[in-house]
Amino acid sequence: MYIVQAFKFKHDYWRYLIGVFIIFTFSQLGSIPLIIAAGKKIVSDGGNIMDLEDPSILMSVLESNLSFFLMLLSFAIGMLGVYFVVKYLHNQPFKTLTTSRKKVDWNRILFGFGLIFFFTVFLTILDFNSNPEHFEVQFQLKPFIILAIIAIVMVPLQTSFEEYLFRGYLMQGIGVLAGNKWFPLLITSLIFGGLHFMNPEVEKMGNIVMVYYIGTGLFLGIITLMDEGMELALGFHAGTNLTISLLVTSDWTVFQTHSILKDLSEPSAGIEAIMPVFVVYPILLYIMARKYKWTNWQDKLFGRVIPPPEPIVIEDNN
Repeated sequence: MYIVQAFKFKHDYWRYLIGVFIIFTFSQLGSIPLIIAAGKKIVSDGGNIMDLEDPSILMSVLESNLSFFLMLLSFAIGMLGVYFVVKYLHNQPFKTLTTSRKKVDWNRILFGFGLIFFFTVFLTILDFNSNPEHFEVQFQLKPFIILAIIAIVMVPLQTSFEEYLFRGYLMQGIGVLAGNKWFPLLITSLIFGGLHFMNPEVEKMGNIVMVYYIGTGLFLGIITLMDEGMELALGFHAGTNLTISLLVTSDWTVFQTHSILKDLSEPSAGIEAIMPVFVVYPILLYIMARKYKWTNWQDKLFGRVIPPPEPIVIEDNN
């Protein structure tokens, strides 16, 4: 039902091609303030403007909170692009990109958020107690409060942009055009993972960490299809990034913030790097499946996407 909803609205293939281009343009425009600010700082320090091509320099040349805000700004602008495309290019109510339910289930969003929040905090405390030498407590009240304000406002916009683009717009678009569910699940997961290839974690830990990014995309896609909506994925993704940005940072991650802890350990390129995909995600998937009584896995993940014989009634047009 979630993918099938797109048949109700304008779903020509060329609209999705134009839509992706518009969304990409919006997100690139949103990155201009960060590039300008970082470029001015590099030049004023006597550096080479070409250093902006190095993502690690681009993200570290400015004060941490400012850099964090400007980085997230590009995603917020990209989110506007998604809304514009869905609303005006496809004439599709935004609610139908979010869920197949009559209204958005905020309890599901909160559950997805809370589940990964408690898992992340629990695992971090466990690691901190087991290996205290790997961490430095760097809590400073004023920078942390500023970080918290930025993160609470901007991180959900960043993660929502990625969810609405991959698990929403592309999942529905590719599903309608391909006529099945497994292909959009696979393609959106690969694209989602591939776009993280330039993250500093990949350079530091090696290509094996791509298993984590692609696996995360696959996990988010599975819970979207099984639950017939993005609410759980929206909450889970926001909970992951918000908790990490406030709780722990390091010199080699994409989020370098005034968090409570700083990880001083050398990153592992072994099983620890991909443990969430093969250990944590199956546990979370089991919890969600039991709570929401998911059934008919084969059809929901591998079934055909068939245009409905009768028009789909969309009650809420907002």
